[in-house]
Amino acid sequence: MPAAPTPENADDTDEALMQRYAGGDLGAFDVLYGRHELAVWRFVFRSVKVQAVADDLLQDVWFAVARHAGRYEAKAKFRTWLFTLAHNRLVDHLRTAKHHTSLDASDDDARSLADTLVADSGFGPVRQLQSREQAAALIAAVEQLPQEQRDAFLLQAEGDLSVQDIAEATGVNFETAKSRLRYARASLRQQLQEFVP
Repeated sequence: MPAAPTPENADDTDEALMQRYAGGDLGAFDVLYGRHELAVWRFVFRSVKVQAVADDLLQDVWFAVARHAGRYEAKAKFRTWLFTLAHNRLVDHLRTAKHHTSLDASDDDARSLADTLVADSGFGPVRQLQSREQAAALIAAVEQLPQEQRDAFLLQAEGDLSVQDIAEATGVNFETAKSRLRYARASLRQQLQEFVP
């Protein structure tokens, strides 16, 4: 059974925690998982659009973290390394997947995802409905992006990765990553014009 995270782990950098985990500190893994689980899941889910598949891929990513712990070197930020693992698992899955599920308005996962994008605020029902509509429009617009642009956009939006980190995670040069982000943003702006005041 994993040890509970110790207070000193909570203030450590991700890289220090990963090195501690590689040295046998199970609590360090728990802290890393707590910090990054949701962001990795959202990144994967927004590409596969099926909760069960996203859950499986998330588990694969964290198994890979555990498997590679002994070989981990802090050459890049842990977050970049983690999202590289996630991106690689996603690419492998998309290559072998035979069916892709559409994220449409009748899909329960789509509604719940749109709801998660709406901030829990004190706005009234009309404003909340508008926010849900905007969230659903954003989801649909992101789905329309070519895979490379979608990956770059989601790595930045969900993973909070820099352009250089995205380039490393996807195995392309800086200019290619920057270009993919630029095209993704331009496409999203064009598709979401009706929501801009």
